[in-house]
Amino acid sequence: MKLWNKINKEELKAKLAAQEVNRTTLSFYKYAHIRNTQIFRDHLYLHLAELEVFGRIYLASEGINGQISVPDKNMQAFKAFMDTIDFLQGIRLNIAIDDDGQSFYMLKIKIRSKIVADGLDDSSFDVTDGGTHIDAKEYNDLVQDKNTVVVDMRNHYESEVGHFENAITPDVDTFRESLPIVDEMLTEHKEKNIIMYCTGGIRCEKASAYLKHKGYKKVHQLDGGIIEYARQVKEQGLENKFKGKNFVFDERLGERISDEIISRCHQCGAVNDAHTNCANDACHLLFIQCDSCKSKFKNTCSEKCKNFNELSIEEQLSLKGTIEFNGSRFGKGRYKAHKKGSGVSLKIED
Repeated sequence: MKLWNKINKEELKAKLAAQEVNRTTLSFYKYAHIRNTQIFRDHLYLHLAELEVFGRIYLASEGINGQISVPDKNMQAFKAFMDTIDFLQGIRLNIAIDDDGQSFYMLKIKIRSKIVADGLDDSSFDVTDGGTHIDAKEYNDLVQDKNTVVVDMRNHYESEVGHFENAITPDVDTFRESLPIVDEMLTEHKEKNIIMYCTGGIRCEKASAYLKHKGYKKVHQLDGGIIEYARQVKEQGLENKFKGKNFVFDERLGERISDEIISRCHQCGAVNDAHTNCANDACHLLFIQCDSCKSKFKNTCSEKCKNFNELSIEEQLSLKGTIEFNGSRFGKGRYKAHKKGSGVSLKIED
């Protein structure tokens, strides 16, 4: 059996759309010492492929980080397989909140130096000495204390469409970039309750340990992240303090946690929180686009990209590397509106 996919993504997406199979999207992570990542990677691929699991899994000597889609008919078999691996026995599986079964269309298992790129020297501090884990009720109670500061450990394009009330949301592109910035922003709050949160919890494992190493005393992390918080709020009938949509790194690009839409189309400024990738493959910028602009710009982020996409393939290839698009300079768009009278203008450059 081959240990990687060889079918192009268009065929795979079409095959997934044609299937009448109920699937569940979930995520998991675990820090653990893995001696031979290549052998472990192949072992995982063989068994998960047999169970028709799709998704993305990163392995490193420090552990595992996965976002996957499992056929409901194979869910029990999947859990049984996970339990055959010592450090994964009983691992928490964060179940997606807003799931259409189309989150992934193939299985990728990659070996990396770290399961989350953080830029930290792990030997300089105890990465296992993280913050106190708190659940949804404890979170809601603790944020009532005026001496509590909430920090979003995600990137700008994630927090733009959804975040907790009154949270600090650093304007950063990567987790690696956020750590020193968050430390600087929190300097005056070292004696306060610090609550950190992210999508599923993995970034906060390292970030909370980093802050404790930097001298913060009352560091907490939302156990299971936004995904688990949303599940507990729904099950327990708690007040939902998360506003908007939770950005996810799969084909869905987001799952709705509350009805509020807190962001705007990057092209016209209309209230909207639907992320898309520019249809110009030479750009591929991730940005927010409303249906009207999607039609006007033909799924692209600018007139330049729309016009480029209308060229023949031969013309596009001849211009390759000679034109700079939005995505040539950065991969994730920012909303840059400014007032002109009573209207809204913005934005992503042409």
